[in-house]
Amino acid sequence: MGNPVGSFIWYELMTSDPDAAAAFYGDVVGWRIGANAFADAGSGEPMDYRMIERLDGGGSACGFSGGVFKLTGEMVAQGAKPAWLGYIYVADVDAEVDAIVAEGGQVHVPATSMEGVGRFALVTDPFGAAFYLMTPQPPANDPDATSDVFTVDKPQTVRWNELVTPDDDAAVAFYTRHFGWTQEGAMPMGPLGDYRFLQSEGVPIGALMKKADFMPVPGWTYYIGVDDIDRALAAVKDGGGRPQGDPQQIPTGEYTVHAFDPQGAYFGLVGPRR
Repeated sequence: MGNPVGSFIWYELMTSDPDAAAAFYGDVVGWRIGANAFADAGSGEPMDYRMIERLDGGGSACGFSGGVFKLTGEMVAQGAKPAWLGYIYVADVDAEVDAIVAEGGQVHVPATSMEGVGRFALVTDPFGAAFYLMTPQPPANDPDATSDVFTVDKPQTVRWNELVTPDDDAAVAFYTRHFGWTQEGAMPMGPLGDYRFLQSEGVPIGALMKKADFMPVPGWTYYIGVDDIDRALAAVKDGGGRPQGDPQQIPTGEYTVHAFDPQGAYFGLVGPRR
């Protein structure tokens, strides 16, 4: 695969209502979310998994920009809730699972292979934040295919990955050790401590900070690029989402805002003010 190890190569929305999510994110971000890709797969109740498409036609090696997965009744009964999850590219899923478990992490979906997709596992780091590990299977005719579901500047991609963790020093050590990231630079946040920037192969991919008492749980937040932060925020409100405050300007001159979608998945938006 053309991406360096440690790249975010896929993002996935777990939701209770894929149809509602398609309408909501279509209005807010501009994505098109298709029909269930597994609707005709075998007998019984099929898995409901839908692909996210960008208007520019870009995305992962298979031509999409992420997925939308419908939570099953069994998953909900076990405590699963709507959420966004990121996939990090690793050379060997099984070896990384073993190493993370040895350090106190947990496995929530064991290493699994899917034809035409690759091998993946859902884990939490030793501090409670969930993410996927993945070794993708690129197309046979394009072994160096590259995912661009993450960019630093394009709308309709994830543009920033932010971790809130109870131990920021230990989290820096964990992620730099496992994924080859670096941690250079920080922005003071007053009583909240430092907002510490993360890089992969020199590219700024996000940041981490220590979890404050008012923050409910450790975890990753993914910031989706939009063309106009005010237009997108109005669409969040009109679509039944719950914004968390007003847009805040960041050092680049753009603006960010957090929100819950109508089913309860938490996400961020980033973009210019037109």
